[in-house]
This record gives sequence, C-alpha cells and structure tokens, in this order.
Amino acid sequence: MTEIYAPDRATYLGGSDIAAILGVSPWKSAFMLYQSKIGGYNEEITPVTPDKKKLFARGKRWEPIVVEMLIDELRDRGHDVEIIAQNQRYQDTEYPFLAAEIDLELLVDGEEVNAEAKTVNPFAAKFWGEQDTDNIPVYYAAQVMYGMMIKPRKRCIVAALTGFDDKPRIHFVERDEEIIAGIRSRALEFWNRVQTRTPPEPTTLEDIAFLYPRDDGNMLEADAETLAMYDELKLLRSDMDGLETEIEGLKTKLKLRMGDASALMLNGKPLVTWKSNKDSQKTDWKAVCQALNAPQDVINQFTKTTPGARPMLIK
Repeated sequence: MTEIYAPDRATYLGGSDIAAILGVSPWKSAFMLYQSKIGGYNEEITPVTPDKKKLFARGKRWEPIVVEMLIDELRDRGHDVEIIAQNQRYQDTEYPFLAAEIDLELLVDGEEVNAEAKTVNPFAAKFWGEQDTDNIPVYYAAQVMYGMMIKPRKRCIVAALTGFDDKPRIHFVERDEEIIAGIRSRALEFWNRVQTRTPPEPTTLEDIAFLYPRDDGNMLEADAETLAMYDELKLLRSDMDGLETEIEGLKTKLKLRMGDASALMLNGKPLVTWKSNKDSQKTDWKAVCQALNAPQDVINQFTKTTPGARPMLIK
C-alpha cells in the first residue's frame, strides 16, 4: 500500500463515499456524490446547520477518547494490544483513486487489525446489534469492508460510544472477499462515471432539486405513464390527509393533558417532550439601512439573491 496525505477529495474515492455509491447512505445519494466529485456541488459552501456543526465537532473531540477506551477494554479482556498507526491514509496499489483513511491500526495478540472509532447518537443506538457481533449499520459496514480492501486485514474492530457515561460497545467485522469484490466493482463503475461525466440516476428529492432548481415556464402534457403516477399520488395524498387529521387530533388531546409540563414520562423515561424553544430575533437590515438614509445602490451592493423554493402543488 502507498501512503498518501490529505489529498483533494475530488481526486479519489474514500471510505465515507462507499455507502453513497452502494445506495445505503442515509446522508447522500450516488448522484450527489457524483456532483461533488466533478465540482458541480461544493459541500464547503453548502450551509451546515448549527446542530450538525456541533455533532461533527463533538465526534472529532471524542474520537481519541473512544480509542483510549477501546484499548482499555481490550486489555481488560486479557488481550495484548499495541497501536501500530492512527489516521493514516492509503491508496490501492492497482487503482490509486481508491483510497481510505484508517482510524486505528492495532496489533492484537500478534494479529494486525484495522479499527474504527465511532460516536453514536443515543437515539441511533437501536441500529447497532449486540456487542461482540458484526451487526453494525450497513453504511458503516460498507466503510469498514472498504477499509479492509485498501489496507488488507482479516478483520476490523469497531468501537461505538453511544453514551458518554458508558463503555464503547465493541464489534468485530470479518473480511468477506465476496462483499469486497462487489464493493470494488461498484467503486470502479462509479469512478468511470466520474471520468466519462455519466451521472447516476437521480433518486432523491435533493437530487431533483439540484437538477431543476427553477422552472422554465413551459407546460408539459401528461402521457399515460405520468398520469398513472399522478393518480397514485392523489390516492396516497388522500390517505395521508386522513392520517394527518387523526394525528393532529391526538396531539391536541395530549397537549391539553400536558398543559404546562415539558415532558410526558413513564417509569422515569420521557415518552413525549413539549418544550419551549428560545426566543429568536431577526434584524431587517434593509429597513435599518433605509432608516439611516443609506443610498439604494449601497443597499443593493450588500443584497444577496438566493433561488426561491419550488414547491409542487397537487391539484
């Protein structure tokens, strides 16, 4: 394996890309990954919510602690453990554009293994299986198997910290040659799409919004296939409207029972929370400038236009 350092992510496929390529990522489609690789979509300038920023920062801060806890846990189990390397990036010897960063490389009882450290939201803990099994979320399993393809090892240890007062749960994922061959084939196929500028099919609402942010004013006559889609959508919409009415009714009754209470509890655990958000303030800077008699051309200079929403209305 050839070691590489901090490359441009548009020049290679990394471990975090594989779930999207396989269509199992909860965060990104293959189509949007393709757009980011060809420069059509820049994640760096895409607004990130404050909650996501906090989540990313927290995960980064806790990673070294999870690693330390993993080492301690393995040693407590009687294993001889030595850290070989941390956060190293490697390239595939045959296809340099296939690359991966391995969180941790260990020598456990004389065997070299890959290891990954994950901080998991407690609400997502249900997606993780029993400790000491290979039952981890499929999007992480894809990343782990890809890592063992790039840095060949027989197994990978995954440490997942689901609560900051708990020990990390430990999972062992064994190398599977059939799965790795499938991942390799799909990765090569995707990279060929990037090189030939042949995008994958759009599959999500985000994909469609990226492709068609604005209408052009033209009218499209419905054909038989499109009309069938419309009829099915109308039927589903009718069923959904009925369910939403029932849901709103039950929520109203619950709120009446809760009154000023911030949570509905059962045996010390919250079933429903109904808390007040902090008051928010928004300054109308255009009005401020006008009140200060700023010229309109100055106001225009600092006015940014963003594309309006494009809602679909079912008639």
